[in-house]
Amino acid sequence: MPYIESRDTEPGCLFCNRLEEPLGPESLILHRGQTAFVILNRYPYTNGHMMIVPNRHVPSLEDLDDESLSELMRLARRGLQSLRRSYGAEAFNVGINIGAPAGAGVVDHVHLHIVPRWPGDTNFMATTAATRVIPEDLGRTYDRLAEAWRESSQGA
Repeated sequence: MPYIESRDTEPGCLFCNRLEEPLGPESLILHRGQTAFVILNRYPYTNGHMMIVPNRHVPSLEDLDDESLSELMRLARRGLQSLRRSYGAEAFNVGINIGAPAGAGVVDHVHLHIVPRWPGDTNFMATTAATRVIPEDLGRTYDRLAEAWRESSQGA
């Protein structure tokens, strides 16, 4: 219900509004780099769904400088490591939707999704009455991933 009742009510850019928020389960921000940050998706496709977000408010990858692009990929690598460690993920969907026709929910601020996958999952598509069930509270997901993030490579 919080999702339904609050959808599209936040003024400004969802990601730019998070630039000054501290790390923690309230903000869902796992890590801040020099040019990008890692945040859990508040409305995940599956447990552990995270996003890598550049600090710059630009609509497409081609608008990012080399430093931002490089950090985006280093953080994605570390995200994969953290998800393997904390959830035993065996596969991933890693993607960037650029523009509304491509499915971008936040059209003007490019970001990269990492969705962990397992054999036998339902491809994060609804299987019953257009409903998905995420069996883990986001606070617990944050705690698990924060621990794995600290243990993952420090190269990002």
